[in-house]
Amino acid sequence: MLQRSRSCYTGGQPALFLKAIMFNDFINQFLPSTVGGLSYGAIYALVALGYTMVYGVLRLINFAHSEIFMIGTYASLGVLMMIGVKHPFTGIALIGVLVLLLVAAMAASGGAAVLLELVAYRPLRRRGASRLAALISAIGASFFLSEFFAKVIIPHVFGLEGRNQNSVPRIVNRDVVFHIGNAEVRTDQIIIIIAAVIMMVALDQMVTRTKIGRGIRATAQDPETAVLMGVNIDTIVRTTFLLGGAMAGVAAVLFTMEIENTQYNIGFILGIKAFTAAVLGGIGNLRGALIGGVLLGLIENWGAIFWGSEWKDVIAFLILVIVLMFRPTGLLGESIQQARA
Repeated sequence: MLQRSRSCYTGGQPALFLKAIMFNDFINQFLPSTVGGLSYGAIYALVALGYTMVYGVLRLINFAHSEIFMIGTYASLGVLMMIGVKHPFTGIALIGVLVLLLVAAMAASGGAAVLLELVAYRPLRRRGASRLAALISAIGASFFLSEFFAKVIIPHVFGLEGRNQNSVPRIVNRDVVFHIGNAEVRTDQIIIIIAAVIMMVALDQMVTRTKIGRGIRATAQDPETAVLMGVNIDTIVRTTFLLGGAMAGVAAVLFTMEIENTQYNIGFILGIKAFTAAVLGGIGNLRGALIGGVLLGLIENWGAIFWGSEWKDVIAFLILVIVLMFRPTGLLGESIQQARA
């Protein structure tokens, strides 16, 4: 009946009528989806920085980076459980709690990343193992960390169910601050975008302007020559993992503030999406990770207008396939070793 009425209304062209409805839906939801895509894209970009830094220096895809992110979410949850959050914070109290969460998550994720490099990657690197061996080690470390948290850390340290979703208390009210057209911009979205931009700019400036940043670029370009010039490769690699893990910790805080739950395997899908963002922007390129993360968040949300939110993961993985097929170097393609101070 509905199809017949549409056919009559459009002069026997129901397809055109449906296309008009979809176009109107896209126009109506474009701005709200754009705001949501920017906040999710900022989180993707922060996690992508860890992938792109490690790849830029070691030519290694650190698939265990998704679990480094997961560790940051539980560090945030642990802090909130210790301080006993009963209601959202405002003003100075909110700033203090955010700083506390960021410090805890960055320390936990950064420390876990350094330990991961020491245990899983450094022995292989010193033996001159192949990249395939390092990749297999990364996959094994990923499974080990997720299962270790599910069976040991979450139930015995946090006192929570190891394999269930664990709720994270809300720390900020989701008040509408202003409107952009028909899009509401909330407090939490503003915090996510501003915090992510600050951290990414700080990391980019550190890599391009500081002594340790020059060491990272030198090691990425030519490790043997860097050693001859007095660069300690082990220190540089350790610092690279520390910085990438710290960015994942920041992303974990912002993610839990937005989603308000975590799980032992919470980083799996998000990690693949962050890897997609890194590839999209040009893996090994810090600014490419930013661009790739934002673009992925926007494309996901825009695509969900047409096909529904349940297709978001499919859209992200389709983008990965298309990029690898037609532009494997990504949009920018320049890697860390080519950056200039």
